[in-house]
Amino acid sequence: MADADKPLLIKRYASRRLYNTETSDYVTLEDIAGFIRTGREVQIIDLKSGDDLTRQYLLQIVAEHESKGESVLPVDVLTDLVRSYTSEVQSIVPAFLAASFEMLRTGQTKMIENLSAIPNPLAAVPGFEAMRKQQEAFMKTLLVAVPGWTGTAPAADDAAPVASEELADIKKQLAELQKKLAKL
Repeated sequence: MADADKPLLIKRYASRRLYNTETSDYVTLEDIAGFIRTGREVQIIDLKSGDDLTRQYLLQIVAEHESKGESVLPVDVLTDLVRSYTSEVQSIVPAFLAASFEMLRTGQTKMIENLSAIPNPLAAVPGFEAMRKQQEAFMKTLLVAVPGWTGTAPAADDAAPVASEELADIKKQLAELQKKLAKL
């Protein structure tokens, strides 16, 4: 049975294959990235030398995602990281990055907690319910003109009354859009 409190131990064999010691099967870098995304700590050890290769493989995962266009790190941040390896600032960069990411994690956690406490976060916005009802009535009115629509127009008390010439104008515009779409 896996112990989620301990890091998942991955062994790298001489063939460079990665072996998950908990499930007794081989894994890929994408599998390791998936473990990390679910919150699991991972430790990658070279079987022959016993060296910890975790940092090397984590950097490789980041590099692969960045090269696929899944950019998270702006170029100026990457440039500053490269500069930090050749300057006196090198000693404070790891502590700064760690503190920054901890603040990010804490902020995300608090935001999720706050959002989950409110059934619908937008419901607290003044006038939201009236706006939602107007939008719903408008959509029902538009859909009446759509061929194949079996719904009915909204009742008069559902929304503010719409002048018949406004409704005719909306239907005309919708018909024109349908003709243009049919030509495409």
